[in-house]
Amino acid sequence: MIKANKGKRFQQAVDAVEEFLKKAKAKELAKEHNSSDEKGKKAKKQTGEKRKKSSDSSSHSPQKRSREQSPRKRGRPPKDDKDSPSPQPSSLKKLAMKTVSRFSWPPPSSERTKDDPHFHHFLLSQTEKEDLGSDSWLIHGHRTLGTEMILKKPSVTYQAITKRLKISEEDSGSTSIQAADSTAINGSIIPTDKKVGFLGLGLMGSGIVSNLLKMGHSVTVWNRTAEKKTTGGIHSELWDEDESTKCDLFIQEGALMGRTPAEVVSTCDITFACVADPKAAKDLVLGPSGVLQGIRPGKCYVDMSTVDPETVTELAQVIVSRGGRFLEAPVSGNQQLSNDGMLVILAAGDQGVYEDCMSCFLAMGKTSFFLGEVGNAARMMLILNMVQGSFMATIAEGMTLAQVTGQSQQTLLDILNQGQLASIFLDQKCQNILQGNFKPDFYLKYIQKDLRLAIALGDSVNHPTPMAAAANEVYKRAKALDQSDNDMSAVYRAYIH
Repeated sequence: MIKANKGKRFQQAVDAVEEFLKKAKAKELAKEHNSSDEKGKKAKKQTGEKRKKSSDSSSHSPQKRSREQSPRKRGRPPKDDKDSPSPQPSSLKKLAMKTVSRFSWPPPSSERTKDDPHFHHFLLSQTEKEDLGSDSWLIHGHRTLGTEMILKKPSVTYQAITKRLKISEEDSGSTSIQAADSTAINGSIIPTDKKVGFLGLGLMGSGIVSNLLKMGHSVTVWNRTAEKKTTGGIHSELWDEDESTKCDLFIQEGALMGRTPAEVVSTCDITFACVADPKAAKDLVLGPSGVLQGIRPGKCYVDMSTVDPETVTELAQVIVSRGGRFLEAPVSGNQQLSNDGMLVILAAGDQGVYEDCMSCFLAMGKTSFFLGEVGNAARMMLILNMVQGSFMATIAEGMTLAQVTGQSQQTLLDILNQGQLASIFLDQKCQNILQGNFKPDFYLKYIQKDLRLAIALGDSVNHPTPMAAAANEVYKRAKALDQSDNDMSAVYRAYIH
């Protein structure tokens, strides 16, 4: 089913189905072989009984005899044979034949009718569903296994999507590598033999490290766990218990722990970093026992933080000045996508480092883009988060307007989910608002930071960003209401206070 164009979880499901089919086929062949003689004897016995019965009744009903013999002449089995049908392909095999062997992309929905063979392409009959029994998970699986994608018809064809991607690549000069590619042939990601370091175990970093370890990478971790406290007038570094626990969790999974960023960089071939903001990114590199002190010729440093182009350019210059190799690779996504290994990675800088990091990018994300020179990834990420932050503010504004005008917020969400704006993001954030649950999936303080940096980016090229500026003011009010450490959807509270 063209697995290379599907996500990792979908591919794993397909592999599981194929393995199940192999075992089922072997079991079915063995069963048919053992029962073939018994079925033959039973068929002969039933045929003899039928002939005897027909002979006995022939003198009383010639017309009836003619009717009974006629089907036999056409090769049909006797009526009584329905209790012992000849072996048929299993329902599971039928499903495989329909969805794998004869797979084809359906035409646009506007062109489909009930007479179109694609209309019923993936629909199973009630009999087939009943035959599957305990294997019905193949039909009713979780969304992440691709079931919804199979049963719902896409509005555009695969060929059209491919054409658009090709045009986009030619125009921008960027390249895209999908995480699915690694599993299309071998079924799993082959981890690099290089030692990997990771600095920063926040919402995004924790999920990334977890997936690197799951895919067999050798990882050394470090987190900002020390804080300055004054005891008797002397500054000392004390471990924060919660932060230390973060590292311990990964150590139990096989990771090593570095004492300082410099130590991690000096002992690893490739070191990734994912921290909160430009100041944290600079401190990590330029501060005491920082990354720069561990850089040696050939060492690779990959900054995955969302920062401004000026910051990332400065970091690239100091790393390269020490003989190191630099790549910026901020990620688009949230905590859940990070945990699922479904992030989108935007990379720029040393293309050789990008290629060396490929197995890592495949482990942590579904797609990665190489965007050219240093700074381009930072610019693109700020634009993406500007759009996302502005959209979130608009959602909150619409939900509150519905409330104050006497409209049902739930009904508003139901309508939105049936229209062109329907998306996982929209549904999740509206659910947060309806439930009053603002547990952070993407910190409000970070989206406000990104809006501020995006506005500055616009100022640097004299480009107006009035929508982002308006959204930024709403987030600033939410921060004043002590919502910084809540999810970005808590911007809703700026409208109701």
